[in-house]
Amino acid sequence: MRITPRQHQAILRAVREVFGDAATVRLFGSRAHDHLRGGDLDLYVTLPNAEPQAAAHASRLAARICLLLGDELPIDVVVRAANTPLQAIHLEAEKGILL
Repeated sequence: MRITPRQHQAILRAVREVFGDAATVRLFGSRAHDHLRGGDLDLYVTLPNAEPQAAAHASRLAARICLLLGDELPIDVVVRAANTPLQAIHLEAEKGILL
């Protein structure tokens, strides 16, 4: 996993602030693999309940992480709430590392 302890803590803090304690987050994509280089932060947030504003909250989460880290690291957030139809990206993201 290619994130620092500081990034790890910032991600967890931001997810709790935006989505609450019931949310889980996984790191997937290139940063989940030690042998790869570069890449953005690909985060997969799962929610046990329906979330009608998941897209808006995903943007808010990315902004919050940027503020906590103080850098320009690109961040992609995929959210799967109880009311979100299963898509191929969700299946791939579920293979990621639970933070």
